[in-house]
Amino acid sequence: MIKKNKILIVDDEKIVRESLYHWFDEENYYVETAEDGEIALAKYSKEKFDLLLVDMKMPGMSGLDLLIKIKAIDKDALIILITAYSSVPTAITALKNGAYDYVTKPVDPDELAHIVKNALQQKSLKIENTMLKENLDEVIKPDNLIGESFQMKKIYELVHSVAKTDTTVLIRGESGTGKELIAKAIHINSNRKYSPIITVNCGALAETLLESELFGHEKGSFTGAQFRRKGKFEMADGGTIFLDEIGSVSLRMQIELLRVLESKQFNRVGGNDLIKSDFRIITATNEPLEELVKAGKFREDLYYRLNVFTIVIPPLRERRNDIPLLVEFFIGKFSTVMNKKTKKVSKEAMDFLLEYDWRGNVRELENAVERAMVVGKTDTIEVDDLPFHVAKNVFELEEGDNSLSSMEKKYIQKILNECSWNISKAAQILGIDRATLYNKISKYDLRKDEY
Repeated sequence: MIKKNKILIVDDEKIVRESLYHWFDEENYYVETAEDGEIALAKYSKEKFDLLLVDMKMPGMSGLDLLIKIKAIDKDALIILITAYSSVPTAITALKNGAYDYVTKPVDPDELAHIVKNALQQKSLKIENTMLKENLDEVIKPDNLIGESFQMKKIYELVHSVAKTDTTVLIRGESGTGKELIAKAIHINSNRKYSPIITVNCGALAETLLESELFGHEKGSFTGAQFRRKGKFEMADGGTIFLDEIGSVSLRMQIELLRVLESKQFNRVGGNDLIKSDFRIITATNEPLEELVKAGKFREDLYYRLNVFTIVIPPLRERRNDIPLLVEFFIGKFSTVMNKKTKKVSKEAMDFLLEYDWRGNVRELENAVERAMVVGKTDTIEVDDLPFHVAKNVFELEEGDNSLSSMEKKYIQKILNECSWNISKAAQILGIDRATLYNKISKYDLRKDEY
């Protein structure tokens, strides 16, 4: 049943009250009348009306006085004044005090009906917008930010509380936990959401390349610089810049970053012009920055500049009840990409996924589901469809060698062999970037022929 709009007609002339009453009653409004301001004020105090039609000139309390008193009770009250031509200046004063509009006598029913309809539509839209804002308890999330565990709900609360500010945010968590997704969630819930979020993986770039990537360069500033190029800070003007793996930045670049964060100004490489950019900065790391500060590898002043508001993302093994949701999401995703039917997961396979340690976190789980979707022959994912490296949480080490470095070396070698030394794929599974993987290969002197 459609709720009728309630109108209160206030006029000391009986014939006017009755005429207006019948006009709006026939238009399917709920209508009440009052012969003076005191009665109208008493009625409005007991129940709210969607709109009031008020005669400007009445004995006792005038229409302007009634307007002021009702606005004191309800600042959103919708009031249309009825006035004689001689009272138009007073009606204009009433508009300044919050009246919606005014009509002059003699009243044209069609004109008045049109004004009332428009006023109520505007009020309805305003109420609807207010309710939507008040009921927006959940943070808007990127499609692949999945999780209903209490840990993730706490993170959503933190995102919701910090998003509307320009506060610098540091996101911490192991590789593959979804730090970039949290950064995107903060951005799309912020006032900067209509401007871009620019992502830079600091760990994947050498120092000289990172400088050009962040600040841009002028033509001819170095070998190969054939054109002027905007940097990421310049591109993030009005939006957000997300610096991933901030702990890998060199000390020299840390000084440059600190200067830019404090002044929001910088020069392109090889340039003299001072570039200004209004950006919000979000950073992320999987490294213990406090230890890097103690070791002299990370500037203390930059650490405090970045560590204003911290969000820590728990590893997947600490929120295992999110695994079924993630698996369902990834199955749907890859079913669409591969143009395959949606698969179910056997109880044995799900139990295995729930018990596995997930060193690579959500990224590793996604890769496991993708592999199962590719190799599975039936409509159900079984344990045998999961990647070989997922089939065991431990692997044998040489007798007497149980150091962490030996375990890491053997595990990286194992993943590389399984991926036929596809560096990009192996880096995805391990939850690290390509540059880090190359460093590990060099550190452990790994060889392609080691099987």
